[in-house]
Amino acid sequence: MHWIHLTDEEQLKQIITRSQNRPQVIFKHSTRCSISSVALQRLQKVDQPSDIDFYFLDLIAYRGLSNRISEMFKVYHESPQVLVIKDGDCIYDESHLGISMDEIIDSAHAA
Repeated sequence: MHWIHLTDEEQLKQIITRSQNRPQVIFKHSTRCSISSVALQRLQKVDQPSDIDFYFLDLIAYRGLSNRISEMFKVYHESPQVLVIKDGDCIYDESHLGISMDEIIDSAHAA
């Protein structure tokens, strides 16, 4: 799995811009949460689609950025959490053990 590490707000602007051409996924991971580790392992066991960019946010190290994501995309903060960004909007978000690559792919490819 190729993760792009999300570490600053400038990258959020790039995610919005890039989402006009291809879906962008943000995975918010808590290094202190065993459920978050399970969700991460489940994602990493599956082949990553080549037409979607995947961003990894360590929300313990970058809590302010995690809060900004919640504000920008109008989603309630959860951990772990995955967001699919398409055409500048969050079109899908899921948390905890509801996170699955199949659902990410389905939502990213929905018309």
